[in-house]
Amino acid sequence: MSGATGRTLRIGLTGPIGCGKSTVAGWLAIRGAAVVDADRIARAVLEPGEATLARVVAAFGPAILDPAGRLDRAALASRVFADPVERRRLEAITSPAIRPRIDAAIAAAEADGAGIVVLEAIRLVEAGYAAEVDEVWLVTCDAEAQWARLAARGLPPADASARIAAQAGLMEAVGPIASRVIDTSGDPITTEASVAAALAAALETKRSSG
Repeated sequence: MSGATGRTLRIGLTGPIGCGKSTVAGWLAIRGAAVVDADRIARAVLEPGEATLARVVAAFGPAILDPAGRLDRAALASRVFADPVERRRLEAITSPAIRPRIDAAIAAAEADGAGIVVLEAIRLVEAGYAAEVDEVWLVTCDAEAQWARLAARGLPPADASARIAAQAGLMEAVGPIASRVIDTSGDPITTEASVAAALAAALETKRSSG
């Protein structure tokens, strides 16, 4: 994927778990954006029959598979989110498979004439995408809202704590380079209005710079 120099506005969307990245991406989709979900692609490369799944099983053992031979995502998550070394080992296996599919999805959206492409990715900075988008949007929320949303998903407190801890450096990494910060702690109507305003401003910035 080349740098963001064309007519399409590329937005990199990231933020801690439970703070509403997917909700913000949905609001942008309503306004015409093509959304590329890095997490969905990451799940796809670990489906049965994928070479990446075989490599992950070779590295972590058959205990991460369910009786049907599919990835037991909860079992894998319990290992990698509790251990930074294990998490990096997993990322070293999956990232080479994920990146080409993300690049292809973005290229396809732009070839189809999308005026706005949103890359929703938790590892936006670490994976090197921040330099390839026009804007980086950081989605945040307060701790109370974050914990309430994770509980509503049915995530056990210990798992929620491990996932939040695994992303401890995200705010520090993204904050200094964020073009816009979207706080989703408040009511959805107000938050959606702020997203619409941010998008209008981003489009104007893109037009004026082009």
